[in-house]
Formats: sequence, C-alpha cells, structure tokens
Amino acid sequence: MSNEHSINSSTKQLSDIPLSVLDLAPVTVGGTPADSFRNTLDLAQHVEKWGFNRYWLAEHHNMTGVASSATSVIIGYVAGGTSSIRVGSGGIMLPNHAPLVIAEQFGTLESLYPGRIDLGLGRAPGTDQLTARALRRTLRSNGEEFPEQLAELRDYLSPSSGTTGVRAVPGEGLDIPIWLLGSSGYSAQLAGQLGLPFAFASHFSPDNTLPALQLYRNHFRPSEVLTEPYAMVGVNVIAADTDETANWLATSMYQQFLSLVRGRPGKLNPPVENMDEIWSEYEKSAIQQQLSAAIIGGPESVKKKLQDFLDVTEADEIIVSSQIYDHEARLRSYEILAEVAMK
Repeated sequence: MSNEHSINSSTKQLSDIPLSVLDLAPVTVGGTPADSFRNTLDLAQHVEKWGFNRYWLAEHHNMTGVASSATSVIIGYVAGGTSSIRVGSGGIMLPNHAPLVIAEQFGTLESLYPGRIDLGLGRAPGTDQLTARALRRTLRSNGEEFPEQLAELRDYLSPSSGTTGVRAVPGEGLDIPIWLLGSSGYSAQLAGQLGLPFAFASHFSPDNTLPALQLYRNHFRPSEVLTEPYAMVGVNVIAADTDETANWLATSMYQQFLSLVRGRPGKLNPPVENMDEIWSEYEKSAIQQQLSAAIIGGPESVKKKLQDFLDVTEADEIIVSSQIYDHEARLRSYEILAEVAMK
C-alpha cells in the first residue's frame, strides 16, 4: 500500500464510516424459517434505531440453516417493517436468474420503498451444483456470462431500456444502486472497471481481502455512479459484555463452518463449552484460518480489533455478519457494536 493510503488509514476512525448488517436469516436448531423471519425484522428494527446504514440479506439455496432463499421477498418484508434504513441484497446470485426478472423485482421494491433499496450482485450459485441445475434448468450459465448478464440488467434499469423491445415495468429508469460482491479478484476488477461500488466477503475469504481491494482500487475508473472507489468489507463480529461470553457464543459460528467443511450444512447450533470435543485438529486449523478476520470479544476488544481491521483494509464501510444462536444475544452484539463504533 502507498504511503498516502497509510496516512489516510491512520486518520479514518470507526465513527467516520457507516456500519451495516449482513443477515443470513439463520434457522436455529429448534427453530423454523418463520421464527427466523420474525427475528430478522426485529433485528432490522433495532439496528435502524441504533444508526446502522443498510441491512442486506443473502441468497442461499438448499441450506436448512439459511431462510433467505427468496431474497427479494424478504427484502420487501424488512423494508416494509422499517422506515429509513437501506435494505438490499448481499447478494442476488445473478446467474440463477433472468436479468429481466431481477430488474422487475427490484424495480417493484424501489417503487414501494423509494430511495432505500440496494441491489448487490454475485456470480456464484450460492448453493451446490445439483441445486443450481434445479434453479436454472441448465448449467450453461456458470458465472462466465456474468458481465453480459450485468450489462443486460443495467440496460433494463436505464431510462432508454425500451430500445430492445423489452421493458422492465417497474424498473425502467429507476435509480437502484448496483453493487458487485466478491470473495476473489474477479468481481473486484470488474467493479473497478465499471466504476461501481464493491463489497468484499472478508467474513469467509480473509486471505483474498487485501489483494481484491487493491485490484478494485487500481482498476477503478470514474463513472456516472462514482467518482472514486467505494469499498465495503464484510466481517464476522460477535460481541458480548465479556470476552468469555463472546468466545462461548462464537462456538455456534464455529459449528456452522464445521458443518460446511464436512459437507453437511445444517441449522445453527447452540453454543458449546468445548469445541475440541467436536472438531479434529485439522478441522480446527482450517476453520480458524477461514475465520481469521472474525472479531470476537467484549466491548473494548471489539472496538480495538475493528479499528485494526479498518486500518488494514481502509474500508469505506463495514458490513457485519453475526451468526449467534440466541436472538437476544445477537441483538446485544449489534447494540455493543453501535456503542463502541459509532460514538
């Protein structure tokens, strides 16, 4: 990183940047998707009050622990139950959908909740290959066509979309911010070339964070959307009133990643006293590496670690995922985050 970046990063404080929420609408052991949706809306209403900037929901399929598969529907539910926080997708996996359908869905959302809807886009399937085939009816769309799909979607949303004879109604001519999401360098470079905002998934791909952000900033070209790069970085944060409690709560997240490593994704489990009774040394090492950017602790620990994270990434915004089993503990985690980072 350049000296200029280092100087800038030293002056950027947590209180200088927006904080946002990434919600996977977790389904807990003993809970149902209906419970998840009620918790999602309750969390959104709380973080709106606490000053968070945006609330994003992620598209995943064939996962019993994630309830946000019909992402656009849940965005509408959250936007309808809140009044000012921005609500959007983190993200819509565009290869799973016809661009016209997404233009119409988000055109509808923007028409219902003007000035509050974000459209974050990814190119991964958000699921396994068998489910991807069920979603798409074919696997010819494998992410390589993402730039063309993105261009088609943006054309439908432009004021002059009728030139092709197909119009997105609603959608045409609406100002719906489009973000590119990524966990590697591909979308980072594309977002830079197109002059779009970029969100990086450091919460599960920490090793690629700095290379991807550098790619994005180096390839950035000013556009009618942005005159300079704007990068939002995702991070897992589990905050509690003490370090000990936070580390205990974090075992739910560890178990979730362990189930992914074992190829058996499931519902979010309650915390346990000793993870070493559950995972092998190899699994422990792999998961700790994947979660190396996670911020876990009491208020002072979280504040320091989050500031360190900001210093390193120079993020323009941070979006926080908190996979916590107990809903009240999850609320408290975001409340602590607001207290230490926004004041």
